[in-house]
This record gives sequence, C-alpha cells and structure tokens, in this order.
Amino acid sequence: MLRIGVLSSTRATDMQALIDSINSRKINAIISVLISDRQDAYALERAKNHNIKAVFIDPKKFVAEKEGKKDKEKSRELFDRQVSKMLDENKVGLILLIGYMRFLSRFFVGRYKNRIMNIHPSLLPKYAGGMDKNVHEDVLKNREKTTGATLHFVDEGADTGPIIMQKEVKIEKNDTADSLKAKVQKAEQDIILKAVDLYSKGRIGVKNGKVVVS
Repeated sequence: MLRIGVLSSTRATDMQALIDSINSRKINAIISVLISDRQDAYALERAKNHNIKAVFIDPKKFVAEKEGKKDKEKSRELFDRQVSKMLDENKVGLILLIGYMRFLSRFFVGRYKNRIMNIHPSLLPKYAGGMDKNVHEDVLKNREKTTGATLHFVDEGADTGPIIMQKEVKIEKNDTADSLKAKVQKAEQDIILKAVDLYSKGRIGVKNGKVVVS
C-alpha cells in the first residue's frame, strides 16, 4: 500500500478529496503523516479530524544567526532534514505538496527525486512561482480566457519540474478570484486523485526529464 506524506502551510483543502477517496477504497493508499510549517494551519486540524498523524515543525528553530544567502540555504536544509526524518519514520513513499509555502532545499529534492508532487493553481509554465489567490488575481487581470491546475514532480526550480497532469478551467465573465479559486481547486482534486491512483499502481515514472504514464 502506498504511504503518503502531505506537506501543507494552509487548509490542505485538496487533501480532503484524497481522504474521501481513500476511505471509499477508490485509491489503495494511506496518508501516513501531515506536516506543516505553520502552527495555525487548518491542515493540522483537518488531519487530526481524520486520525492522521499531524506534525508542526517550527522553521524558527532552524534559522541561522546570519542573514546571508548561504545561511538561508543552510537554514532551509536543516528544516528539511527534520521534515525528512519525520517522513522516513512514517515510511512515506510519495510526498504531496498541497498549499506548501516553502521552497525546498537541494538536499530534500535530491533525496526524494521523482517522489514529490506539487499541485499548482495555473496551467504551467504560465504563472510559475505564484501562490494561491495571487495567481487567480493575475489571471483575471491579464484577461485570460482559460486557466487550470497542474500537478508536477518537484525539481530544484520554482514550478519547473516534469508535468504529470493538467486540467483546464474556463473563465466566465463574472468570475472573481474567489470563484476561480473554487473551480481550480476542483480541477486540482481531480488530477491529484488520478495521479495518486496511477502512482500507487506503479504506472507513473520519469524518463529523460518527462513523465511517462503506462
């Protein structure tokens, strides 16, 4: 059975769809642990409500004394090593980033290469690097006709890893950032469920930098 670890800084709304699919036995997997870098993140409460191990790791405990670039990278790695320890203790095979507002260290990306999936609220490569509602606001500001969601494996860049799946969402004239967010989240959940199911069956891999689905 596939053991999943979820990293989230927000509400982890998309995780609910995964929980429901697992509970209804549509997906042969288990969420072993949810880890958050924010103590007030509702994701922790959501996990507890479903008897999922919920862990808060405080980034402030890993801040280097200096503020240089190298020191920030070291702080990030120290934090990620603690996250890694928790994931390994819970025998996690797949890591899902759901509203996780942190950049990952080289150490972490390298250790779990092609085992970290991130959900992004746009049709990448458009609006790469953007987060949450800011993406939807930019989409509306630029008068796009379509947007969507992208699930991709994480590499060392910002939303640049191999794309696993995308789902398009049409933008209506009366859409707001909030209404668009709701529609895109539905698309996010659809592709997360499909991809996790395929991954649990060993049907998703990466060859020559591109995702292959068998």
